[in-house]
Amino acid sequence: MLFLIEYDRDSGKLVLLREFGDADRKRAEDARLDLEVNLNKAGVVHEVVLLQAADRKALQQTHGRYFVELGDLARATGA
Repeated sequence: MLFLIEYDRDSGKLVLLREFGDADRKRAEDARLDLEVNLNKAGVVHEVVLLQAADRKALQQTHGRYFVELGDLARATGA
């Protein structure tokens, strides 16, 4: 599976998560580009990534920071 993620680093929050099947790579790549262009035009500075993982659970294990709010992460690390 492919996962398109928009993440607001300043607030530490996941803004968008879209799932695509492996066969939809071109559609996922086009969606990523469209999102980046639109955010750029609007002056919004968010992280936009396209990641591949077996499923959402695997994605959360490898890229957990996108799924944990910043305050929770700070408390968990003792910061």
